[in-house]
Amino acid sequence: MQISILGCGWLGFPLAETLVKNHTVKGSVTTPEKLATLQAAGVQPYCIDLNNPDEGTITAFLQGSDVLVIAIPPKLRAETGISYPEKLNNLLPYIVSVGIKKVLFTSSISVYGESEALPQVDETTVPIPETESGKQVLAAEQVLALCTDFKTTIVRLGGLTGGERHPVYHLAGRQNLENPEGPVNLINREECLAILTAVIDKNCWGEVFTAVHPETKNRKEYYTEKAAELGLPLPNFVEGSLKGKFVKGQDKLMDLLGFSFEK
Repeated sequence: MQISILGCGWLGFPLAETLVKNHTVKGSVTTPEKLATLQAAGVQPYCIDLNNPDEGTITAFLQGSDVLVIAIPPKLRAETGISYPEKLNNLLPYIVSVGIKKVLFTSSISVYGESEALPQVDETTVPIPETESGKQVLAAEQVLALCTDFKTTIVRLGGLTGGERHPVYHLAGRQNLENPEGPVNLINREECLAILTAVIDKNCWGEVFTAVHPETKNRKEYYTEKAAELGLPLPNFVEGSLKGKFVKGQDKLMDLLGFSFEK
């Protein structure tokens, strides 16, 4: 099978490294300096900037692929070009013209709102985003899902951790942090890779998944323990505020993909 991965960054590149063991993989980056890294990993490299798309490059990147994985983040604060959903909307004619029938989109649980009632949400919950990022991600989902020329599977990922990336590094030593009793909705990069690979291997298309590790500790317990584990200054939480959501969906991951989280 040939797979094109749009966005070989923090998540997309290790996914490419995983998939290239059994498939032909094309990968895209936004700067020429990163092309050699893809090539060294056995991935066919392309430089694609959706703010300034080159028709020939995008067509060559997509041509002949059975699956397109879209793993580009919104990057709202640094964005100087077109909006996130507009980028995907502009990509649609290319996907259709080359005949790709399967699209895998890495979305985010930011599409769900939060409240003091701590609602339980899963793939069946109607998304009502509160943040600008969540609104753009949901709009991007809809751009893909409403196109009937291919089937899209959407994986709404929790907060991403792995390597040097973890929220605790931003919280360590900070004072008067709010929401100590709120839920923790994170997912490790290795878990993400296993889920995304399973979608492709099991040919599971036209679905929506939520993917969050079923952590039982609250924010204060979890981040205090994690900071101690990493030898970081402990964060300090203030009592009183409470807001968030409990993200479920682990049952569907198990039922359709055979994936289960380690405790």
